[in-house]
Amino acid sequence: MKTPFIKKMPFKRSALSAAIFILMIPVSVWAEEEIQFNTDVLDTQDKNNIDLSHFSRRGYVMPGEYTFTIMVNKDILREEPIVVYADGDDGKNSLICLTPDQVSRLNLKSSTLSELRWLREGQCLDTGSLHGMEIRVDLSKDTLYLSIPQAYIEFTAPNWDPPSRWDDGIAGLIADYNLNFQTQHSNNSADSQNLSGTGVFGANLGPWRARADWQMNWNRRSGYTDKDFTFSRYYLYRAIPSLKAKLTMGEDYLSSDIFDTFRFSGVSLNSDLSMLPPSLRGYAPEVTGVSRSGGKVVISQQGRVLYETQVAAGPFRIQELNDAVSGTLDVRVEELDGSVQVFQVSTASVPYLTRPGAVRYKLAMGKPSEWEHSMQGPLFSSGEASWGIANGWTLYGGSIIGGDYNALSMGIGRDLYLLGAIAADVTQSRASLPSDGVMTGTSYRVSYSKTFDDYDSQVTFAGYRFSERDFMSMSEYLDARYGSGVTHSPKEKYTVSFNQRFRDVGLTAYLNYSHQTYWNSADNDRLSLSLSRYVDIGPIKNMSVSLSVYRSEYYSQKDDGAYISLSMPFGDGASISYGATVNRTDNTHRVSYYGRLDEHNSYQVSSGLSRSGPTAYGYYTWQGDSAQVQANASYQSGSYSGLGMTVTGGLTATTEGAAAHRSNARGGSRVLVDTSGVSDVPVKGFGASVKTNRFGKAVIADVNSYYRNPIRIDVDKLAENADVTRSVSQATLTEGAIGYRQFDVIAGGKAMAFIRKADGSFPPFGASVVNDKNQETGVVNDEGSVWLSGISPNGKMSVKWDGKTRCVVQMPPVLPQVLDNLLLTCAPE
Repeated sequence: MKTPFIKKMPFKRSALSAAIFILMIPVSVWAEEEIQFNTDVLDTQDKNNIDLSHFSRRGYVMPGEYTFTIMVNKDILREEPIVVYADGDDGKNSLICLTPDQVSRLNLKSSTLSELRWLREGQCLDTGSLHGMEIRVDLSKDTLYLSIPQAYIEFTAPNWDPPSRWDDGIAGLIADYNLNFQTQHSNNSADSQNLSGTGVFGANLGPWRARADWQMNWNRRSGYTDKDFTFSRYYLYRAIPSLKAKLTMGEDYLSSDIFDTFRFSGVSLNSDLSMLPPSLRGYAPEVTGVSRSGGKVVISQQGRVLYETQVAAGPFRIQELNDAVSGTLDVRVEELDGSVQVFQVSTASVPYLTRPGAVRYKLAMGKPSEWEHSMQGPLFSSGEASWGIANGWTLYGGSIIGGDYNALSMGIGRDLYLLGAIAADVTQSRASLPSDGVMTGTSYRVSYSKTFDDYDSQVTFAGYRFSERDFMSMSEYLDARYGSGVTHSPKEKYTVSFNQRFRDVGLTAYLNYSHQTYWNSADNDRLSLSLSRYVDIGPIKNMSVSLSVYRSEYYSQKDDGAYISLSMPFGDGASISYGATVNRTDNTHRVSYYGRLDEHNSYQVSSGLSRSGPTAYGYYTWQGDSAQVQANASYQSGSYSGLGMTVTGGLTATTEGAAAHRSNARGGSRVLVDTSGVSDVPVKGFGASVKTNRFGKAVIADVNSYYRNPIRIDVDKLAENADVTRSVSQATLTEGAIGYRQFDVIAGGKAMAFIRKADGSFPPFGASVVNDKNQETGVVNDEGSVWLSGISPNGKMSVKWDGKTRCVVQMPPVLPQVLDNLLLTCAPE
């Protein structure tokens, strides 16, 4: 039995209404004291025609199957079907049946689980065996509350659930995409157009995920067209919760904290840090830079596009990269003015430390492979492990064994507590090349990190690596053995990353520096510094002043510049700003206005002046229900014009329904929301809300794997003709899962009605009215009066009392324009 959430309830002010309110207060289901009702206090003519049987025992729940949201202490679990049995000798008590499968998700300690007792042939928990546990049902909220002493529960963390509560989701198909279009017109060169894209096709079945990554590129310039489409990777993977690991089969990239990555075909089993609480996870890399005229930023590694998007003119900072990404990243900024910036970013190296007594590991076996899916290179096996020993020390090491290529590494790490953490390792490689014979070399690495909690979460990373001339990584060996034979042999590499917020003066500082030297080619350098501060000047509050400086040298190509801006609030969510860009070829001054129409639409328009003439820019972002669009435009008088656009989205199809949607991480987790067939219901996760389609389905893609994600109906934007009994749920999904959450939404008119039976009598007070989806739409008041919701033409509603359907109400084919005081006949079935 379900009681809908009702926005307006025009019941009469009577003792009857007060009685219903008091009776619906949730109490413990185990109280056995029977409540006796004095019906003389009720303002109703037919006091004998009252059905209060299911209110007469405190906490009594009528036997049957219910769908409840389970709340354990303060944590919300997913919806579960719960069976309620009659209990006791007289059958007047309620037994809430928690099955062994449901109990397994309560996160009880193993010692507690072994002491539990069971009822009904082992199918229902005997709650008396869990001393101190309390159960409470709130029918008005469809919620089952479980209060369990903390001593019985395993470790939990805010917004993180243990493996027992992870959800593998439902079976289904996915298709995610990211498309970028850019066109440029120049007075000094030929026009050009480019269309590029990346995406994933996939299928889910239980814990298994099948994926096929694709990339495409189409270019047209001077009448010449070049196009390419390829499926870059086929693979299967699944989570192994008991091992806190991820199993991958097929084409993959070596995941390692010691060795450089390379592509291979085979199998891998890696400890997955994303399965740990957020406070114990790794460091996610970020990319910063300055776009001169707005354009497309492409981040790739070994030819694989990891991320691409449109950015507005000015500084950009990309933080959406997965924390599993490591090594050197190639960054390409394709400006709308036709110019191109190219540089590399070295991800910061976090010391490979492990908690005392714990072991992290990564195992792989296979053969190196190419883009064409052919395997080329020796059969290899690799393994690495990190073991946390006592007193803050960590031992780690690994090896790659592959015939003509072998590598061995050993290292040690130390937690310095207040002084941070440091790690050092030595790696030796041995490679046999037909032309150069056996080459043996050694690489030395030191890394340091420190989080200054007393200084507002200030974080630094620093790393140094020196490699001898004959040291080779696997990817360098493959290039030398099967490729062009020309490789850039690394010598020294420095990496420093610093981020601090000085709260007292409102200043935030970010610094990233990397320096890479080679034995046989020019050096690569990249320096990026940004400072920002909020200030108040007279009546103007929260003005933002920022400075961004960058300098790069990429294989003898030098580029440097600076950007300074001043921004101030201008109305609701809007701002105006001044910015100046200085680089080797031009200086630009720009005035911009940023506006936000709503949570789905924002834009920026700019006008400026440079050495080459006046300029104009525009940037627009739309977060739609089925896709996200970013548009970019740039124009300079007498010089160039350009337009760019990014469209990101996906399609998810399951046996529970399908919907097009915005896409967050391609191929990642998402939640299919079902609003009982009601369309245009606003639902949301962490980001902007989306509305359900004509079938009452929507997909929320802004969810994180192994993280407690809120899923809710935005009741502030819910249509007036819709009611929802429960507006909040949550999902903790394994990687790549398709979660499914269903909300009981009742759509239709609302009105005070009067129900009469065929013989002219009234249904008893307290009788329940339900629709064809078994959703409760009202409770009968005195003299058959009832506040009904979900009224629709030709709709049917059933009236129940004494636990059975007694008669059916048929709505008229045409409803009156004003729904009020409807007279309805309840005919026998």
